[in-house]
Order: sequence, then C-alpha cells, then structure tokens
Amino acid sequence: MALSPTVPAVAAGLIGGYGVARFTKRRELGGVVLAAAGAYCAKEWSAKGPAVTAGLLATYVGAFGLSHPLAKKLGAWPSVFTVTAAATAATAAATR
Repeated sequence: MALSPTVPAVAAGLIGGYGVARFTKRRELGGVVLAAAGAYCAKEWSAKGPAVTAGLLATYVGAFGLSHPLAKKLGAWPSVFTVTAAATAATAAATR
C-alpha cells in the first residue's frame, strides 16, 4: 500500500518549522511552516473521519509541544528528530 503524502508533510512541518525558526531567528516564520503543513495534513486526514483527524492533529501538535522539554535532555535537533519519528510513524499507521 502506498504511503500517505501526509507522512512526509508531517516531517516537513516539524523539521522544516524548527529549521526555518532556527536559521532565520524568526520563530513566527517557523510557526508558519508548522501551521501550513498541519493545515494541509488536517485537510487530507479529514477524509479518514473526525476521530482520525483529531487524533493525528493532536499527535502533530503534541510532538511540537513535547520537543521543547525534550530538548533540555537531548538537545534541540535530536529532540526534533525524535518527536518527528514518532509523529510520522503514528501518521503512517493511522493512514494505511
């Protein structure tokens, strides 16, 4: 079965959002990347029903939130990669 296009979009939103914020030193620009990817994913997930959409959106936003305290223990980039791996795995499993 083909991988949902939302799987790389989740990765792009989380990794790209952090990368943009870090390298431009403009957190709001990173937020735009994060929100744009999240909006695209939510639109695509809506075809799977409201429960799947809500669960995956909560996972996406939760991964973003969890990366902040996790960064204190792992470092910034390792934290982002860790939460991205978890979020993309959940997305792949839920969108099969």
